[in-house]
Amino acid sequence: MTTTAPPARAARTAAAPAAARGARASARRREHMACGVLMTPFLILLATVFLIPVGTAVWLSFFSDDQPGLGFGPERTVFVGLRSYTAVLTDPTFLGSLGVVALYCLIYIPLMVIGALALALLLDSGLVRLRAWAQLSLFLPHAVPGIIAALIWLYLYTPGLSPVVELLAKGDITVDFLGVHTVLPSIVNIALWSNLGYNMVIFYAALQAVPREVIEAAVVDGAGPVRTALQVKAPLVRSSIVMVAMFTLIWALQLFTEPMLLSQSSPMINSRFSPSMYIYDAAFTRNNYGLAAAASVILLLCTVALSYGVTRWTNRSQKEAAR
Repeated sequence: MTTTAPPARAARTAAAPAAARGARASARRREHMACGVLMTPFLILLATVFLIPVGTAVWLSFFSDDQPGLGFGPERTVFVGLRSYTAVLTDPTFLGSLGVVALYCLIYIPLMVIGALALALLLDSGLVRLRAWAQLSLFLPHAVPGIIAALIWLYLYTPGLSPVVELLAKGDITVDFLGVHTVLPSIVNIALWSNLGYNMVIFYAALQAVPREVIEAAVVDGAGPVRTALQVKAPLVRSSIVMVAMFTLIWALQLFTEPMLLSQSSPMINSRFSPSMYIYDAAFTRNNYGLAAAASVILLLCTVALSYGVTRWTNRSQKEAAR
């Protein structure tokens, strides 16, 4: 004997999965709408401060102001294609500025990362008395605006004005902080003085999140303070180290304020000392906005490529360490 389900019961059985799918779809729509609302301020800010300026720079880099008629005609903006990029990449002063900033990064970034991490480990070890005052004194230089900091150090570097140079001269020690071999270390010193405390605070905050039981286990196993700091604490804050290194790299590639102010007292620093100074000189001294835009785009591409390379290298290192 064959039995069949009543039509109403069969319809309810078939409608239940459809209602469940509809509820899930509605939940997903609400979730997507909430994500859209939360992301809208970020997307507006991203477009305002990054995408629109970058798009404008790329657009300007393809145009130039030319004067026909052997320079006596009215100035007009014409499409020049990649001519500005070719001019920038074949300009020895721009290539020289890239070399200067590369050398600056090689000196500055290791000193910054290692110095800030060492100070944070020292504070976290408990060996430093008056820890709060030590943190405040190290962070205080970061609160000084970069221009003011550069002016302070310009005063300390300038012979005839600097009490430091005068004090060294009394000890028969002659140091030209703005000489050909010392001007770049002098700039590195200003940048370290300004930013070391800020990065130290980042590392110190990361160290506070390290489980205390891990450190206690290392001490019980016989690890001394140095070994605990280098082999236990430092590896556990690797993500913070990568973040600080990345931000320091991006900031270093935009080197501008310190050499611009020191150029007032040092002939070793010209108007195209760094890529950012080259861009400033092209835009506001030579009034060649197309050339300045092309140099800006090239500097942006270098920054993105280096940041991507650092990110890929650190991700690969973390995967190999996890195996």
